[in-house]
Amino acid sequence: MGPARSYLRLLGSPIIPRRCTPRQNLFHKPRICQYSTHDGPPEPPKSRPKKEKSTVVAPKTRIAIGIVFCGALIYSMATEEVERLDTSTIAERDSLTKRESGISSTSPMRLRMESFIKSNQETIVNALEKLDGQRFRIDKWDRPDGGGGISCVLQDGNVFEKAGVNTSIVYGTLPRAAIQKMRVNHKALDPDVESLEFFAAGLSLVVHPHNPNAPTVHLNYRYFETADADGKSNAWWFGGGTDLTPSYLFDEDAIHFHRMVKGACDKHDRSYYPRFKKWCDEYFFVKHRGESRGVGGIFFDDLDEEEKDQEQLFAFIQDCLEAFLPSYLPIVERRKDMAFGEKEKAWQQVRRGRYVEFNLVHDRGTSFGLNTPSARVESILMSLPLTARWEYMHEPQKGTREERMVNVLKKPVEWI
Repeated sequence: MGPARSYLRLLGSPIIPRRCTPRQNLFHKPRICQYSTHDGPPEPPKSRPKKEKSTVVAPKTRIAIGIVFCGALIYSMATEEVERLDTSTIAERDSLTKRESGISSTSPMRLRMESFIKSNQETIVNALEKLDGQRFRIDKWDRPDGGGGISCVLQDGNVFEKAGVNTSIVYGTLPRAAIQKMRVNHKALDPDVESLEFFAAGLSLVVHPHNPNAPTVHLNYRYFETADADGKSNAWWFGGGTDLTPSYLFDEDAIHFHRMVKGACDKHDRSYYPRFKKWCDEYFFVKHRGESRGVGGIFFDDLDEEEKDQEQLFAFIQDCLEAFLPSYLPIVERRKDMAFGEKEKAWQQVRRGRYVEFNLVHDRGTSFGLNTPSARVESILMSLPLTARWEYMHEPQKGTREERMVNVLKKPVEWI
């Protein structure tokens, strides 16, 4: 049955279209096909027949029903799409926003932070490559629940034994137990829900130079946000910091590093540097060794609306991250070609052993990463040095540079 016939039968009449005569074609005036209620060839018209009553039952009713049906179908399709959007995850919402309108100054902070750290990751990688002369290996990866990351790692370079610069974007769900724990520092979190969606974005880097006279450096800046069932932000906060870990101490290096960090802090609040420097000294303390991991820097966490508004804190994070290259590269350039021997290399390996101990035993970031579902372990453990050393009952000789380094680590110094 053809489309026309099917359509007519749908209206309730077994009307069959007559075939047009063979003479009708594109070069002749078109004729309107007539229809008959029976099969067979058409009969020649004798006289104008009386108009028969339509065989279609309640045609107006049928049309009305059809209109209602089509309207209901359209409404169902539209409301189904709205319902789907209302129940979508923040990962799906963010992905749609990036595809449709990109990222601008009016975008959600989640997307602005993601864009900022990825841009700075590229800048830092390019600068380190220029200094070292070797290229980073770059791995891009996705998470099944949304997000992903870019891991950039350089190993056995000319200047750096190992350097990693990672960005990570994580979408997930916080269980009730985690929400209750976080409410200690963030009262905006709803205590009555069973779970909350969360978003976390951060840039983390660790650089371990070959030369024992050049210090290791660590940096991490991050943003965390939770969302209600309707996708609205529930609570948010910033965290991060940077610190320097030398094997051999050069006071001028520590002073330069702290001065650059303090400059970034002072642009926003003159209380930030002393406050966050103290926090850093306390956080990066290897309790089981009774010494600090390095000569410090700044560290902070849980900076939310009780500290300053979101835009002010984002500007602070931006200035801190952009201060990294001028705070560290001049130090490496001064130390990378200094002479050293087996003794200095062995001491560097002992100090790196302490670095590993802190990261695996005390560091909250490492613990959070390893306990996150679908975690990328290789990226999390990127911070560990390529080589390290543990010697039983090792003690530096008195009056040596090694002893001075240990003494400084046992009691924090005010460098500026």
